[in-house]
Amino acid sequence: MNTTPMTLTRDDCLALDAADPLRALREQFSLPPGVVYLDGNSLGAQPASTPARVAEVVQQEWGTGLIRSWNSAGWITLPQRVGDKIGQLIGAQPGETLVADSTSINLYKVLSTAIRIAQADAPSRRVILSERSNFPTDLYIAQSLAQQHGLTLELTTADQIEARLGPDVAVLMLTQVNYRSGRLLDMAAITAAAHRTGALTVWDLAHSAGAVPVDLNGADADFAIGCGYKYLNGGPGAPAFVWAHARHADRFWQPLSGWMGHAAPFRFDTEYRPAPGMARYLCGTPPLISMSALECGVDTVLAAGTLGGMAALRAKSLQLSELFIAQVAARCSAHDLPLASPDVAAERGSQVSLACKVGGLAVMQALIARQVIGDFRAGDGSEAEPDLLRFGFTPLYTRFVDVFDAVTALCEVLDTAEWREARFNQQAAVT
Repeated sequence: MNTTPMTLTRDDCLALDAADPLRALREQFSLPPGVVYLDGNSLGAQPASTPARVAEVVQQEWGTGLIRSWNSAGWITLPQRVGDKIGQLIGAQPGETLVADSTSINLYKVLSTAIRIAQADAPSRRVILSERSNFPTDLYIAQSLAQQHGLTLELTTADQIEARLGPDVAVLMLTQVNYRSGRLLDMAAITAAAHRTGALTVWDLAHSAGAVPVDLNGADADFAIGCGYKYLNGGPGAPAFVWAHARHADRFWQPLSGWMGHAAPFRFDTEYRPAPGMARYLCGTPPLISMSALECGVDTVLAAGTLGGMAALRAKSLQLSELFIAQVAARCSAHDLPLASPDVAAERGSQVSLACKVGGLAVMQALIARQVIGDFRAGDGSEAEPDLLRFGFTPLYTRFVDVFDAVTALCEVLDTAEWREARFNQQAAVT
């Protein structure tokens, strides 16, 4: 096809879908008819296998197997089994990744451990360094730990990170793909820069696991955490995952020393002895039902393995986002919607954000009323942080025709007064 993305017609997009080698992966999902879903960066679509799997856990494993299912159904090893599946998507070795708790709790675990390691090696390191636009919960956890350990949380911009690194920085805590702009940071280069100055790195993979190729061991990262309900399609509130480089796994206890992280949890000792390696990063009893749903979601991503894996998913993701950007530029040019994501494709995750200076929430709600689901993030009213319309492109189920139809709806909304006159619920969706 010799046309450029901005000149593609709807029929051209249908032809791209027909030729797409990944098109069969969409059949793994239950998607409402007539809906264009571009919010997988907030909540992934439901795998078609999830309802039956959850019913099996509830009705058979719990209902019939009862407590025997800890052994007969393998409940006791589920955090490790699903963790190893996620590990295949993030460059981890078997046994290095666990599913447990929430992203915030896992961040508390690894950031606490990283602080202790850094200060054991150099007590003068008193700074946790992060990006000013990092996701707020990460900053809140860091603030709490800074207070507990007598440290300072210092915030800078992504472009100033390497210049700010120095002998006073204990831990550099970053999200690989920024939740607002979709900017993708160079994990390997930034980790190397941190290590040159003696700092450890903690990476949040919430917007990258299952969306972009990640190689934690290849980048020589120190710690990582991430959520299960975005590109891993684990369902709302799905458990999170935690990873530590093998050189750190046994150095210290993590601070939430629950019974499942004990070296012998069923001996019920009165004193805690941490399990070897990553098992110590478990805490309380795992949520078996939601963890089983998460496994279904992770399996939808692993299904791309025979079709080129994460590299193929990444290539399609970039095609989808480039098509979207070009179509918006060509067809919505009468409206002021500047790109708020990097214009270089390789520097973006799997989302595109558009700056919307007036009525952003109303625009998004009008789109949702037309069955095009993206999401809205409020800014602070400044030029540097405008309101954003966010669109996520999950190549497992997003089609090229979906992109075309989404831009058609966006242009129609902007060309009418409906978004100005609408009175919609003003509460933005949960990230």
